[in-house]
Amino acid sequence: MLVKDIFDQQKTTFSFEFFPPRPGIAEDAAADRILATIKNLMPLAPSYVSVTYGAGGSSRHRTRDLVVRIKQETNITVVSHLTCVGSSKKEIHEILERYKEIGILNILALRGDPPKGVTDFVQPENGFNHAFELVAYIKKHFPEMCVGVAGFPEGHPATPNRLLEIDHLKSKVDAGADYIVTQLFFDNRVFYDYCERCELAGIRVPNIAGIMPVTTRKGLIRTAELAGGTNIPARLLKAVFRAENDSYVEKVGIHWATEQIRDLIDHDVRGVQFFTLNSSTATQQIYASLGVSNSRQLRE
Repeated sequence: MLVKDIFDQQKTTFSFEFFPPRPGIAEDAAADRILATIKNLMPLAPSYVSVTYGAGGSSRHRTRDLVVRIKQETNITVVSHLTCVGSSKKEIHEILERYKEIGILNILALRGDPPKGVTDFVQPENGFNHAFELVAYIKKHFPEMCVGVAGFPEGHPATPNRLLEIDHLKSKVDAGADYIVTQLFFDNRVFYDYCERCELAGIRVPNIAGIMPVTTRKGLIRTAELAGGTNIPARLLKAVFRAENDSYVEKVGIHWATEQIRDLIDHDVRGVQFFTLNSSTATQQIYASLGVSNSRQLRE
């Protein structure tokens, strides 16, 4: 099913994001564990799942292989991330042709992060320089596909001008994007303000809130490094650093994410995407804390 059709059927969507196996000699075993995690989460009745790309397109084949396995081994709708980094138009076209052949018709189109050690994005030879170009290409050559894009409630690190940043988002929507998934945030007020600015800019497609529960102190610090301008509220920081160990940090993070989601639902959010970090535990506990056993109950 196309994700845009799921939006037509469901008042609020609840989706889960995973990342592909890291490079190494045990990639097959890692992929098996990810599939097992996905299957463990199926009783929660997610609207769809998505699989990310590594920085610099480093996990391209592992993303493709995992997406194909999800398609073959489950009945859940799957979205594959696709970036401009490190690929020519010809290579991207071949990837999309392969996806079309096996019935994978949902893409999250991103410019993508540069390879590790590289600070600036470099346009690939005969490739794309911006995400809106990738969106337009997919819509032109694969009009049957549904395309999502990324949004940045707290701004994109490469675009400090917030007005220009919303213009960039609008260009992706004007190119044909069907929905937006935001970068993670820990303060819902930031998301609501961002949604109002989207509305002012004429952006009408669904905005999906990206939520990631903190599970370790080290993970929170790494999130601050990787997520650029993401603000970590002082109350959350105090709670994390007050916690005796990571077992208690996880409880803090699950409680914080649960309250975020509860508030988002109360404000009629169009969708929530859980950044699972390839673990089922936190997501399952959030659902339990919300007092439900699956997404269907959250939509009622």
